[in-house]
Amino acid sequence: MHVSGPVVGDDYSVESTMRIPHPKGYLCPRAAIAPNINGDLSKEFWRNAPWSDDFGDIEGDVKPRPTWRTRMKMLWDDNHLYIAAELTEPNVWATITQHDAVIFQDNDFEVFIDPDGDNHEYYELELNALNTTWDLRLVKPYRDGGPALNEWEIEGMQTAVKVDGVLNDASVTDRGWTVEIALPWKALGEYAKVASPPSPGDKWRINFSRVEWDVTTQGKVTTKVPNRPEHNWVWSPQHAVDMHRPELWGYVEFSSSPRPRNRKVVDRDWETKCLLMDVYHAQKKFMGEKKRWATSLGDLGIRARGLRLQSKPSGGWTASKSGWRIHEDSLLTSV
Repeated sequence: MHVSGPVVGDDYSVESTMRIPHPKGYLCPRAAIAPNINGDLSKEFWRNAPWSDDFGDIEGDVKPRPTWRTRMKMLWDDNHLYIAAELTEPNVWATITQHDAVIFQDNDFEVFIDPDGDNHEYYELELNALNTTWDLRLVKPYRDGGPALNEWEIEGMQTAVKVDGVLNDASVTDRGWTVEIALPWKALGEYAKVASPPSPGDKWRINFSRVEWDVTTQGKVTTKVPNRPEHNWVWSPQHAVDMHRPELWGYVEFSSSPRPRNRKVVDRDWETKCLLMDVYHAQKKFMGEKKRWATSLGDLGIRARGLRLQSKPSGGWTASKSGWRIHEDSLLTSV
C-alpha cells in the first residue's frame, strides 16, 4: 500500500505510510432482458449498461497511458453476472487452445472477483481471442502462500469472443476484439461467504486486466519480442505489477434499476482498511528484518487513534480499528 504521498491528518500519522486513492467504482444495472452470449456488444441487451473508464497502466498514473483502448461494462440478474469488454487492437492474435493453460502468455482479458472483500477465496478468469479460458480459485493471495487451484471450475460459465478483423493474420489491420461473459451466481457463491446472487446495494470487489505483448510481424505471422515484459492495463490501478492485491480492486455495486442514476460507488471504511493494510505490510517488513512479528505499534512506527495490535497464541497477530480486523495473512474481516 506504499505508493504516493505521506498520510497526514488528525486521526493518524505514519511517517512511512503512503496514501493511495479510493479504487474505481461501477454501479451495475439490472438486466432487463435475457441475453444471447455471442460476443456481439451492439445488441439491445447491453444498451443501458454504461462503459467504464478506459483502462490505465497497472501501476497507475506514474506510467504512460496504454497504447490501445480497453473498457468494460456489466449487468446482472437473478442467474448471472454479465461482463462485456472491448479491446482495441490492430493485430488480433492468439495461439493457446488448451483450457486452463497459462492464457496470459497470449494477449488476454482477465477478471478477478472477491465477493466479500476479505482478500481471501477469490476467483480469476482469463481468456484469449480464441475464447480459450483459464478459471481458477485462490485460497489467499500468492504473497500469503496461495495456493492457486486450477482444478476449480466456474460451472455453467458462458464466454464468447468476436474479432473485428481477421484473427491471426498480421497482414490485415484489425479494429479489435470484444468479449462477453456470463458467470452463474451459483458458481460464484461456492466460496463467496456472502449472498450470491447479491441484493441491490451489495458491493463486491472486482477488477479487470488486459495483458498485451510487444510483437513483430512478417507477412501473416505474429511473433512476441523475446525477453521483453508484458504490458498490464487494468480498470482500477494496482500501484504495482501485481493483480493479486485484492484490497486494491474496484467496487461494483448492484442496482435494482436497469437505468440507475449515475453516482459514485464509495466504501466509507476505505481509509480504515488502508491503515490496516499498512500494518500488514509493516509487519511483513518487520518479520523480514527481525525474523519475528512486532508486538507493539511502536515497533512498527505506526500511531493511530483506536488502532489495536494483538498477538495470537498461535504465533500470529491481528490489528483492529473501527469495526475491522486484519490478520497476519492479510485476511480482512469485520469485527
